Amino acid sequence: MAMTAEHAVDALAATQPATTAAVLAAARRALAVLGDAAALDAELLLAAATGRTRASLLAFPERGVPAVAVRALEALIARRAGGEPLAYLLGVREFFSLDLEVNASVLVPRPETELLVEAALARCARLVQPAVLDVGTGSGAIALAVKSERRDAQVTGVDTSAAALAVARRNAVRLGLAIRWLESTWFSAVAGEAFDVIISNPPYVHSADVVGALVHEPRQALDGGPDGLDAYRELLRDAPAHLRAGGALLLEHGADQRDALAALAAATGWRVVRALDDLAGRARVLELERGIA
Repeated sequence: MAMTAEHAVDALAATQPATTAAVLAAARRALAVLGDAAALDAELLLAAATGRTRASLLAFPERGVPAVAVRALEALIARRAGGEPLAYLLGVREFFSLDLEVNASVLVPRPETELLVEAALARCARLVQPAVLDVGTGSGAIALAVKSERRDAQVTGVDTSAAALAVARRNAVRLGLAIRWLESTWFSAVAGEAFDVIISNPPYVHSADVVGALVHEPRQALDGGPDGLDAYRELLRDAPAHLRAGGALLLEHGADQRDALAALAAATGWRVVRALDDLAGRARVLELERGIA
């Protein structure tokens, strides 16, 4: 019978002093439910618990681990084995080469969302001081990535969550990036304003699919309604009033949603300019403009 996360590290804690190698072995066993990720996660969590680097842990396996660090690791392992995202436990996530603070108030930035940033930068390439709006900014990942590459861009990030915006603001200050952050339900805080590019990675998971590990992330950032398209209906309806002439709406979507989203866009007066797939070959981003194809 598999040892639980708590029991695996408890057994180790009872045999102090414990070596780094022994602690890592126990942590890997406790995280076996993660499969191939168990070894790396164990190393990263022990690094967090001890304040040492991962490289140091691997270079000095004979070094002792204090009991207080083992107890801290035990708590982290219990949470990770329960499905909590590693990024929340470490408090940081890399996105577009930026180290971002993350916590349970924000969605964990995904690598595939970098495609949305690339599409926005391509759209801005020939513009001087482009005005960019990130709707549902969360940790600020998309807005910050765009601003880091285009310092002349006038970037605004909006979100309904004050807690999420607090994270975004801290990220911006630490990275030295000037972005306007507004608490807003969709476009409510930017009434009368227009932008060259509107970007959004909105909630698009079917309500019934917000299960498993996803329950640890903010539901409002994931739940797109019964068919996963509720947020897109809002965006497609209201975005035209906030786009400058020749502007574009860039949307991330689920791998199985492209056809439905394209049809919804066409029915509301949009045309698809580009449809982009992520590095895994999955449908991921639509670039839309107003007008009939």
